[in-house]
Amino acid sequence: MNKEEELIRKKSPVNIRNKKASFEYFFIETYTAGIVLTGTEIKSIRLGKASLVDTYCVITNGELWVKGMNVSPYFYGSYNNHEMKRDRKLLLTRREIQKLAAATKQTGYTIVPLLVFIDQKGRAKMDIALCKGKKEFDKRQTLKEKEDKREMDRAMKVYR
Repeated sequence: MNKEEELIRKKSPVNIRNKKASFEYFFIETYTAGIVLTGTEIKSIRLGKASLVDTYCVITNGELWVKGMNVSPYFYGSYNNHEMKRDRKLLLTRREIQKLAAATKQTGYTIVPLLVFIDQKGRAKMDIALCKGKKEFDKRQTLKEKEDKREMDRAMKVYR
């Protein structure tokens, strides 16, 4: 991801993150995919009413689907409101999907959503990653590194 893409993600009015993913997995490769949504779903996401907790991606029939993504019903939606936890299709190139499918056939690898954001043209996008699960000792190491970084930041704050 280059600096321009990072800037787009930071400027986005919506940043829905999967905070647990970095604790549970090592990220091998990241991709940005479009999401196929209905009218009330995009309105709800623009209000920040979505969650990526316990969300994962599956490849079926050469298509990439996100399962378990919770998008709350739009408050002003009438009978046209959407289902909260329906499967949503992700848009990637055929080559990227084939690469992900080959990688997930290996044991221990999975595809996890990391971030949902709105791009400059108003479309919902999702950052996904090919991940390998962490072991228990890896998780302890991650917590220790996080705690050490926090202590260093505190020490630097005192000397400024």
